[in-house]
Amino acid sequence: MGNEAQITSILNEILKVEAIEEAFSCIIVHNPSNEKEKIKGWQSELASAMAGLGTEQQENAIRRFLYIAAEITNYKRMHLVLSLLENLVSTNVLPARLVCECIFGCEKLQYQNKEFWVECFTLIRHIIGGVDYKGVREILKACEEKAHILPVMIDASVQSQMKACEHLIEYIFDRNACLIPCYLIVNELQKFAADKKNWPHWKLAKLISNFIDSFRNVVQMISIIGHSKMLPLVEHSGYGDHLVSPWLLDRNTLQFSLKGLESLPYDPELLKPQTNLLRYVLEQPYSRDMVCSMLKLQKQQNLRCKALEEQLVDLMIRNMEKSENEPTPADDSDGVITNFWPWLHLSSQLIHYVIFQFVSFPSLITAIHDRLAGREWKKARDHLMWVLLQFISGSIQRNPLTTFLPIFKLYDLLYPEKDPLPVPDLTHIKCTHEMALICIWLHLLRKAQTENSNCHRPIPHNLKMHNEFLQHAVTQPNLAMGTDYRIVLLCNAYSTQTANDYFTRSINVLFESIQKSHPQQPLQNLQSNTSIVHHPTTPLSMSILDSLTVHAKMNLIHNIVQHMMKNAHSKSNMTLPPALVETYSRLLVYTEIEVMGIKSFINQLLPTIFKAHAWGTLYTLLDMFSYRMHHIQPTYRVQILSHLHNLASVPQTNQTQLHLCVESTALRLITGLGSAEVQPHLSRFLSEPKTLISADSEELNRALVLTLARSMHITGTGADTVSGTWCQDLLNTIMQNTPHSWADHTLQCFPPILSEFFQQNSVPKEEKQQIKKAVEEEYRNWASMSNENDIIAHFSVSGSPPLFLCLLWKMIIETDRISPIAYKILERIGARALSAHLRKFCDYIVFEVSSIAADGSYVNKGVDAINDMIWKYNIFTFDRLVLCLALRTLEGNEAQVCFFIIQLLLLKAAEFRNRVAEFVKENSPDHWKQSNWHEKHLAFHRKFPEKFAPEGIMEQASGSPNQYQSFPAYFGNVCLRFLPVLDIVMHRYLEIPQVTKSLEVLLEHLGCLYRFHDRPVTYLYNTLHYYERQLRDKPILKRRLVIAILGSLRETKTPGWALSDAYQRYIARATDDLAWQPELDYYVRLVQRLVDTIYGTIQFPPTDWRFNEFPNPAAHTLYVTCVELMALPVAPNVVANNLLDVVAKGYTVIPSDEIHSWINCIGIIMSALPECYWSILHERLVQTASSSGLVNWQYDNLSPFQLFNFNLTHNSFFENKYSYMLALAHSIWHHAGVGQMFTMVQFIKEKLQPVINTEEQLIFACHLIGPTLNRFNSERPKCITDLTIMLYEMLEQVNRAQTHLRQMDPICDLLYPFKNYY
Repeated sequence: MGNEAQITSILNEILKVEAIEEAFSCIIVHNPSNEKEKIKGWQSELASAMAGLGTEQQENAIRRFLYIAAEITNYKRMHLVLSLLENLVSTNVLPARLVCECIFGCEKLQYQNKEFWVECFTLIRHIIGGVDYKGVREILKACEEKAHILPVMIDASVQSQMKACEHLIEYIFDRNACLIPCYLIVNELQKFAADKKNWPHWKLAKLISNFIDSFRNVVQMISIIGHSKMLPLVEHSGYGDHLVSPWLLDRNTLQFSLKGLESLPYDPELLKPQTNLLRYVLEQPYSRDMVCSMLKLQKQQNLRCKALEEQLVDLMIRNMEKSENEPTPADDSDGVITNFWPWLHLSSQLIHYVIFQFVSFPSLITAIHDRLAGREWKKARDHLMWVLLQFISGSIQRNPLTTFLPIFKLYDLLYPEKDPLPVPDLTHIKCTHEMALICIWLHLLRKAQTENSNCHRPIPHNLKMHNEFLQHAVTQPNLAMGTDYRIVLLCNAYSTQTANDYFTRSINVLFESIQKSHPQQPLQNLQSNTSIVHHPTTPLSMSILDSLTVHAKMNLIHNIVQHMMKNAHSKSNMTLPPALVETYSRLLVYTEIEVMGIKSFINQLLPTIFKAHAWGTLYTLLDMFSYRMHHIQPTYRVQILSHLHNLASVPQTNQTQLHLCVESTALRLITGLGSAEVQPHLSRFLSEPKTLISADSEELNRALVLTLARSMHITGTGADTVSGTWCQDLLNTIMQNTPHSWADHTLQCFPPILSEFFQQNSVPKEEKQQIKKAVEEEYRNWASMSNENDIIAHFSVSGSPPLFLCLLWKMIIETDRISPIAYKILERIGARALSAHLRKFCDYIVFEVSSIAADGSYVNKGVDAINDMIWKYNIFTFDRLVLCLALRTLEGNEAQVCFFIIQLLLLKAAEFRNRVAEFVKENSPDHWKQSNWHEKHLAFHRKFPEKFAPEGIMEQASGSPNQYQSFPAYFGNVCLRFLPVLDIVMHRYLEIPQVTKSLEVLLEHLGCLYRFHDRPVTYLYNTLHYYERQLRDKPILKRRLVIAILGSLRETKTPGWALSDAYQRYIARATDDLAWQPELDYYVRLVQRLVDTIYGTIQFPPTDWRFNEFPNPAAHTLYVTCVELMALPVAPNVVANNLLDVVAKGYTVIPSDEIHSWINCIGIIMSALPECYWSILHERLVQTASSSGLVNWQYDNLSPFQLFNFNLTHNSFFENKYSYMLALAHSIWHHAGVGQMFTMVQFIKEKLQPVINTEEQLIFACHLIGPTLNRFNSERPKCITDLTIMLYEMLEQVNRAQTHLRQMDPICDLLYPFKNYY
């Protein structure tokens, strides 16, 4: 007999009833001992029958078992049969999970079969302890399914079924039963709720609700306090992933990414779409890269994002509302457009997102129409049409007409007038907005004609006068550039016109105004030794360019680029018109024409100019790039740096002025890299590090090392072995190309990783005495040789010691002249090789002056000789010499002597000081507002002509003009070229305490140059940040730095643009009056300024952020605030404690509903300050964790979770020091960079872990660690392991110290995700 048949036979035997039993069932009495023996026998028989069955056979047997049991009508016998099944599980004959699965799979398990249902659920309740947690999860799912089919109205017939189901679920939920990790239960409940309607059953609602609520404490431990109220600082593009990861949103729902923990009962604020966050970022100029990173939108995907579309519509409606509500400007206000900058920004955003198909244009227009229905907005409608015109003009030729037809619907809503609209005043810029609608209409009609579409919308009557005006203006025989916007309107209206020459004539008027020579203009001489040029010098104004449509701007920039390339190919050596070059530079600020702008500049224009060997044009473009480019993405800047290094190695650029220009441009690019930009963008070239490294310029490579050091220090990655070693190949390549070392005082300022690298890769130092001997020997050779050819061959031969400049200096010292033969030797040496001679000369001159330091007259004579070499004989330039001197590796007394020489060069001779004084007096840094920059530039060059050929070289019969060919400089001069050198010189001075007084003198005389620095606040911020240790005890020097750099801008900026009133009063005091200890109120005002700026309650004066150092008011406010805080005559710990106390103590003066905004801004400020400031947070956290209230719990009526709940303590006036410190820590770490986050792990291990001994302290630590998990998981997974170990070690400490733990469940629930998700 088969096992299955045997089991059926045994069950039939058990259920068999004798006739006598049936007859006397009411009076028969069973012997209990006999019954027990029978049951034992049956159990034994069933166990024997089940033994050795395979899984499938067991399953069939169980199904048969259950089928028979379900058919039994006698409750007692049914109970007996199922108890036998339970016994088979408890004796390990059958697996518990299989039995449970078979029960739920049994079709007889229906709530109508009451006894069977109840007995089965009871059986599962008894045996579920033998099921693994994955099986329990399946059982829970099955329970949910069964509970879902129970009727809503529970009468007496269903009560016991519901109770059986409820008891089983309750047992599964019981944490003490330890059947399944509770987090998995929550996960399953959320999944089931999402799939089913009317879930849960009302009878189970309280049970499930209470269970989910038990996770509120866990959610509290892993949630960032005030997360939904936080806003980031939007800086330039070029973000590393770590700067965006805290702000990632789901592109469809705009919810925060919660990474695997979505099922927990988060605060509703955290689960809402974060529309405020996205809208805030969208509003910021230069934010499009951050928006795409936040939403994970990639240009290649062409993926529509409806959420982004909605926010763009919302932004447009809000802008319209602002424009509508602003007062109408007076008649004499020069037609300034209200709310102008946001409209300009919106047009750029719209073009970008629609072109890459993240936003659908027809849907956008329809949404705007729906939002505007019922509103009669007359003032703002023209601005909206102007924004739409920007996109339509540039894209209508590439898209079908149907894409743009919803515009007609919008017109019907916004322009209900019956009478014709009057032609606006053409002298005001607003006329281009007021006539945007007719321009759109003309583009659409023209598109309809090209598609042969039957467009039933002729130009409406209310636009009749606008149309007639344009038709009349464009048909005039002599179009000319006037003082009004007539030509701009014609370009905007007819830019897609191809059938006639309307647009060509109009755009040519603009182009010829900056390109075509005008006889009435006086001759303009760019430099004393350059050819006479006869070109227009007044560029197109920014108001004209802003008024042009994108399509018109694209055509204009195309014409300019084509002219430059044609000019290069013609080999005519004609210089470019200054007006054309200046206009081109202005057009490059428009991000919406990036493809034809900076991309074309790098990929098309520069290569073409280079191939054509048009060195004059190349020089002009590099000059423009150095002094006229703003907010160029770091990707492009690094690309151009790579091009420049390639260019520097080409023989044709071995020309004095061009070589200087290439190196100066490269230096500006290197020193101008933002600290957060360095690692993300340089690391893209790590496969070919040589492209970023100069092959022979030690100075450029040293500048790159200094930039790396500054970046590592400010981003906090200098001591982090993981994120700090990315540049190892870069450093190795630098040492291969230009091996060099650094002085100890510089290495002490370097981050540990860089310092260790240069200590391990040291370069032998050259004996200065040997240089002196070699120079003496060479000078004797010079004196003893008489044959000119021999002299030239000896001193210019490749491989000879680069000492020729040393000889020239000695020659001037001794004879006060230079031999004519020397010029021929200099010509043979060439501009590139002369750099090596200059380095040797610097070492030699420092050694010479060091050895005869007592002889002041000799020192002065030596410096005078150097000045003659620069200004009289033009052998090398002033800025190259000072840069080379500042970057030599000199220690001790020699270093001081070097800086003494630099000081004498800068201040003793009048040549440079006079140039600086004249340049600063006559010029303004706001070049984009000027029309006469070139005239002032020429006047300066006429007064101080700069020559790049050694005096007398051109008179030499054999001299080739190529090497010393002179190019016209349109933008640069020695003062501007010196600025990046001055930056480096000041930093070198700061490394040596003994030369502090000299630095103060330099700042006093040359600080005015910082008015023309392209990033003065950033430079001051970097200086105070990087040299914090060196400046900590020098409040006078810090104040002097602030006065020199920010004070230089006072005349060109509005009052209060940077420093607070309190700080301005401080710097107005006497030099030695440092007795200022700001009260808490001072810090409150500083933080409030940033809060008001970020959250939009303060308006900056109208600023063109396209030409500003920072991209938006919030970034500007942050950095001027940090500069001020670092420059206070107060220790860092005092400043940091006061900043924390702004909330910890000053919360009484902060509006209750704004507290999160203030905490967010303190996080932004603290994370932007040096480590000695934000590490004070660590001390405060240790103090809080060690406070008596947590060591000996003093709050008997409150749990630690209540006391650490920010909303509860803030709104109920409970003890708030714990929740406020947690909120501040969360904010600072949320805004911190990856390097700063790494120190947080060290802090937990070294400072916090040792003090954790009570359960309350452990929960406080969990509140600190929990919110960082998502961030570490995406940026530093290894840190998750370290933090987990620390948590377990802290738990062990607490377990040893405490006799009883009251909050074990939330702690266990927190630890589970560490295992499962991280």
